[in-house]
Amino acid sequence: MQTKNSTPNNNVKSYLIKAVQAIGNNKIVRFYVDGFKSMTIGKKLWLIIFIKLFIFFVLLKIFFFPNYLKTNFKNDTERSQHVIEQLTK
Repeated sequence: MQTKNSTPNNNVKSYLIKAVQAIGNNKIVRFYVDGFKSMTIGKKLWLIIFIKLFIFFVLLKIFFFPNYLKTNFKNDTERSQHVIEQLTK
């Protein structure tokens, strides 16, 4: 049963705080965090990986994969009808 001061929102916040603290106390997480902190070349390599992922998923999507449904159909019903037709062929 809830008291006057405890609301469902406060209960969720306190649960999330406890969960994050439990994850932070985990030996495996600390192992990887400490390993990442002590990297020298590894940090630069991770930066390159994240830049490549950004290029793959954001820039290529914008320039090479236009929104086919929005450009070729006027409303949602036409779009959904086209998708249904393509899936049932």
